[in-house]
Amino acid sequence: MTQHLAAPSTGTSDDAAGHRTGWWQDAVIYQVYPRSFADGNGDGMGDLAGVRGRLPYLRELGVDAVWLSPFYASPQADAGYDVADYRAIDPMFGTLLDADALIRDAHDLGLRIIVDLVPNHSSDQHEWFKRALTEGPGSALRDRYHFRPGKGANGELPPNDWESIFGGPAWTRTANPDGTPGDWYLHLFAPEQPDFNWEHPAVADEFRSILRFWLDMGVDGFRVDVAHGLVKAEGLPDLGTHDQLKLLGNDVMPFFDQDGVHEIYRSWRTILDEYPGDRIAVAEAWTPTVERTANYVRPDEMHQAFNFQYLATAWDAAALREVIDTSLDAMRPVGAPTTWVLSNHDVTRHATRFANPAGLGTQIRTPGDRELGLRRARAASLLMLALPGSAYVYQGEELGLPDVTDLPDEARQDPSFFRADGQDGFRDGCRVPIPWTREGSSYGFGAGGSWLPQPTGWGELSVEAQTGTAGSTLELYRAAIAARRAHPGLGAGTEVRWLDAPEGLLAFARPGFVCTVNTTGAPVRIPVPGTALLSSAPVEADGDTVELPADTTVWWTV
Repeated sequence: MTQHLAAPSTGTSDDAAGHRTGWWQDAVIYQVYPRSFADGNGDGMGDLAGVRGRLPYLRELGVDAVWLSPFYASPQADAGYDVADYRAIDPMFGTLLDADALIRDAHDLGLRIIVDLVPNHSSDQHEWFKRALTEGPGSALRDRYHFRPGKGANGELPPNDWESIFGGPAWTRTANPDGTPGDWYLHLFAPEQPDFNWEHPAVADEFRSILRFWLDMGVDGFRVDVAHGLVKAEGLPDLGTHDQLKLLGNDVMPFFDQDGVHEIYRSWRTILDEYPGDRIAVAEAWTPTVERTANYVRPDEMHQAFNFQYLATAWDAAALREVIDTSLDAMRPVGAPTTWVLSNHDVTRHATRFANPAGLGTQIRTPGDRELGLRRARAASLLMLALPGSAYVYQGEELGLPDVTDLPDEARQDPSFFRADGQDGFRDGCRVPIPWTREGSSYGFGAGGSWLPQPTGWGELSVEAQTGTAGSTLELYRAAIAARRAHPGLGAGTEVRWLDAPEGLLAFARPGFVCTVNTTGAPVRIPVPGTALLSSAPVEADGDTVELPADTTVWWTV
């Protein structure tokens, strides 16, 4: 394997105030869920060869970087988030040579590559964990996980009351080599995903080595899965309540968002800074407040953190303004860009969320009003791309794809679907392979069908059907990303200037630019702010005023 450290031009400079800036400050980053993006070998499962073949499409879309969900060697108990070998590619996705070729081709096209890193837990098929079980009590490898004796007269009860995010207890009891009941091990997710013990130096050493392995391969950064979960409270204390999933995001938990995680990320930052080309780390950190999220992106830690508070905000002007202000205010003191995201592989696509009444959460089982959902989704996308900072686009949202809410139970593969009292288990709906062509096997996804069934009519939402079609969602995204790159008032920044607007509307200014958003279900007439640059629905000015259609965003140059 030839190592290559060269990356696309850094896009790094000093701004007028002398602050260091980097490409991630205003990047549009596209999330690829490899198994559902493109199938290169015709086996019905997306792979790295498929992604590589579609890189020109992503370059034409105009994004700056591609984030790849896990492709590591894995038993696939949780779609690759159960990693057995962090330095190997799962055969379903290809080989290390495929990864090397993908990274090289991406760089040749001016695209950066960000890979998922899963440091909170491994697969139960990881060599460390398999040996820990085989060697039994006293094995030194057990200290690299959280093995504990159970409570009760015979150790028959879990060590504490923690619950799995996927439902049920967060502990599974082992059997000793002689067949007798043994200790329990901690897994905040599926039983096949035992949590690492980050207090053990070997764990920290291993992940520093893994970082260097992929940085030497040429990747431009890491999206850190469950970045808030690595460190557990000392003594693993009981939480003292049930239905713990309902508490997530409301308070600091003994297993999430512990202050000790920040020492880990400071050590990682020193490694990233050793490499040329501005390599970055992005935190997937579910925290109670945006202010606590900002702790992950202090100057000596990570570069970006996902803004889940924004993702979960309803299509409501007042709520959106509040979360935008809160987000910008939280990131400004630490000098990190605010990020904006509407969809990902774990939540119902926003074209379907916005098609349903507010307050149903981020996993929704009903299709709602498809026309309304698409109209709001287009408007929300333009709003997101107008905000200062970095934006994330989940594959297929540029096509206006809805969630597939009517998948038959026998087709579902989300592990939490099969467990009681955990996440809703309906993440498969946003993971259905995307359509590339109007017709053909799996609508151009691949020659061998699709690992999840695609809806009838999927082809009319395909890349082929929308390319060159005036008013299509794909062409709207292409135009918006191009305008965002070209307009000096868009992209990086730390603030917006709010303008007076009627109830239910948002209006804000950036240098030479105004964005107006109508979140109401009725047209509203306002003064013309400038020259229309782009709109999510057709608008026509009438003299000095313009009627904003319902659920519409318009960009103006001033």
